[in-house]
Amino acid sequence: MAKMTERSLKEAFAGESQAYMKYTIFSEVAKREGMENIARLFQGIAYAEKVHANNHARQLKIIGNTSDNLQDAKDGEDFEVHDMYPAFHAIATMEDDKGAQQSIHYALEAEKIHSDMYGEAQKVAKDGKDMELGELHVCPVCGFTHEGTPPEKCPVCGVSSERFKKF
Repeated sequence: MAKMTERSLKEAFAGESQAYMKYTIFSEVAKREGMENIARLFQGIAYAEKVHANNHARQLKIIGNTSDNLQDAKDGEDFEVHDMYPAFHAIATMEDDKGAQQSIHYALEAEKIHSDMYGEAQKVAKDGKDMELGELHVCPVCGFTHEGTPPEKCPVCGVSSERFKKF
């Protein structure tokens, strides 16, 4: 693939991915506000943006088999843990932005767990096997992710485990 085309597709993939997430969040807001049809509109268009991102990803050949995808996911989480979020936290600290510091801290702590989980999954996926996995519980405030019965309170943000989302 030519360099300019590749760069264009990478930018388009990033933009479509961001639009998907943003519209999904907008849908949740509309739903909470009782605007079911607007929520559906956001959901439908979010799905279309996901289709676009998927098409771009296929052209960029960034989707592999499950073991390769797990490595890519783990590499991304490790980058966030070791490089991105520490740098972002330093900037937020320098600028004394407490809200950003908290948001970054929450993400950093969750990403550490995600990296470990992807690593464990990859160990078995390399042999073409699925992993043993109990219920996953995710904190809706900070993203802390836990397999099995969650602790009474989130160890990162302190929210009650009764609010965790189960997968």
